[in-house]
Amino acid sequence: MKMELFCVPLHYTTMQLMMYIGNDHIESVKLDPERISKPGYLGTFKRNLKIKYRELISQHGSPADFLVVNIVPKETEKFQQPDAFR
Repeated sequence: MKMELFCVPLHYTTMQLMMYIGNDHIESVKLDPERISKPGYLGTFKRNLKIKYRELISQHGSPADFLVVNIVPKETEKFQQPDAFR
């Protein structure tokens, strides 16, 4: 029996707010893309992360950096099952 497998492409994006201290990634928070442009939306997350990691920030001696990233999954191609599994 010949069987073909399909990897279903994901047609969505995930926006995240990423917090770094120095070169270290500390935490990422998923964002609602439709609310990004609303005043105060990102600020709420940044404020909460700064409070949560207050001690770590003070130990490092430099402020936290934030980056908004839009992650788009890569579409995969159709592939056939290896002969060993047919």
